[in-house]
This record gives sequence, C-alpha cells and structure tokens, in this order.
Amino acid sequence: MDRSRRAEAASALGSLERGIEILLCLAAGMRPMNLTQVHRSTGFSKTTTHRLLGTLQRRGLVTRTGGDYTVGGRLADLVTSRGWAIPGRRPPGSRRAILPHLLQLYEATRQTVNLAVPDGFEVAYVERLYGHNRVKSPSDGVDRAPLHCTAAGKVLLAYDAGLRAAFLSAPALRRMTGRTVTGPVALERELAAVRGEGVGYAREEFAEGVCCAAAPVFGPDGGVCMVVAVAAPVRAVGAAALPRLGAAVRRAAHRITGALVL
Repeated sequence: MDRSRRAEAASALGSLERGIEILLCLAAGMRPMNLTQVHRSTGFSKTTTHRLLGTLQRRGLVTRTGGDYTVGGRLADLVTSRGWAIPGRRPPGSRRAILPHLLQLYEATRQTVNLAVPDGFEVAYVERLYGHNRVKSPSDGVDRAPLHCTAAGKVLLAYDAGLRAAFLSAPALRRMTGRTVTGPVALERELAAVRGEGVGYAREEFAEGVCCAAAPVFGPDGGVCMVVAVAAPVRAVGAAALPRLGAAVRRAAHRITGALVL
C-alpha cells in the first residue's frame, strides 16, 4: 500500500473512532446534548464534532431536534428486532400478545395509539397505530419525546422512583408550549395524581392542539415495563371527554398486563 493510501486509511479509521466516541457519548447521556456539550465531553474540536454529528445524522444514527442531539432511531433498529424496543425494556416475545390490544384500542378511539418505553430522560415510541387523520406531533419521524410534557412520560416518572428523583434533580425542564409544566412541585403533584388514578394526561404540553392519555403496563416482575398512550386533536376530544379516553387507555393497559403476566 502506497503512502497516500495508508494516509487515507488512517484518516478514515480516525473518523470512525471519533464517530463511535460521539455515539457512546450521546448514548451515555441522560438527556439530549447540544453541540457544545458533545464537543466538551469528547474533547474533539467543535468543527470536527459538528461535521461528524452531521454525518451521523444523515445516516440516521443521530437525531437532531432543534439544537439538541440524541442517538437516532436507526441505531435502535440495528440492535433490536424490527426496532420494537430498547433492549431489556419489554418481555421477550411480547409483541404478538400486545398488538391485538393496541388494535382494539385504536378501533375504539380512532386516534393515534402509541406504545412507549423509557430511554434515559426521554420516552421512546416503539409501536404506533393510526389512520389517515393521524395527529401531528414533534415526535413524528424521531419517535422520541421528553418525559415531563407527555402523558406516557409522566406515567414512567410516576411509577419509577429512581427515574423520578434523577429527572427532578436535573437542570430546568424545557418548555415546549405555553402549557408545559416546568416547575418540579407542580410536576410532582401531577405524578401523584397519575399514581392515584392510574392514568397520565398531557393537555397541549408537548404540541399545541394535541392532548394525550396514557396508562402503565406492568410486567411479570410487577414493575412498569411499557406504557400505552393515545394522542388526539383537542378539537376532536375536548376537555370533558379526555377522562373517557383515559379510561379506554387504562382498560387496554390492564388487558396487556394480563396478557404478559399470564
């Protein structure tokens, strides 16, 4: 191999190693990171970090939302079965048992049905059922959303004391809309209500014009392993009807829990 080819190979290997280091950095983080945070964590120059993040984003291995970066959904697809879930977050072989209940929930509500699992300080949507009138959301295309302003995320926080403590001790909560709950005390009150009722709600807190209801699914070990949620336009549901949507979601989650435990 001549000198130019050896130099080219060494450069490619160096870029690969730096790209892997960035992915490991993002995967280890408990929340999305901006360019400066990745640059400081890896020690790479800001120019190199920006270039590699751009490459990883184009290849679907990194997702960018605003100025923040997270590990992309395509990477999860490569290491899980059909991109169904984060490893270890659901009982093996459960998809066949769960899908009929999700379909039944969609038929009952005719709104977007989501199945979600925790992923750091975010909720990851691993299954979605919807029709032509699918509600639009900032999570479209990335299948991820913050915990504090989504119904599914609130359920995960409500039932996981360790996650809740870590999340509430983190920096200030990001405001997504004018209705986003960003105060820890107010959020704690909501989470207590979730545990009392068994349903979490988000009322235009993640996206304007969108409301959601979610309920926990318990695994064989008694812990929450996933969350069932329904997202709908506020104009289609209305504030008065949202509890009925919550009741439908809770029934579906209860059936799925039974299917997993039996």
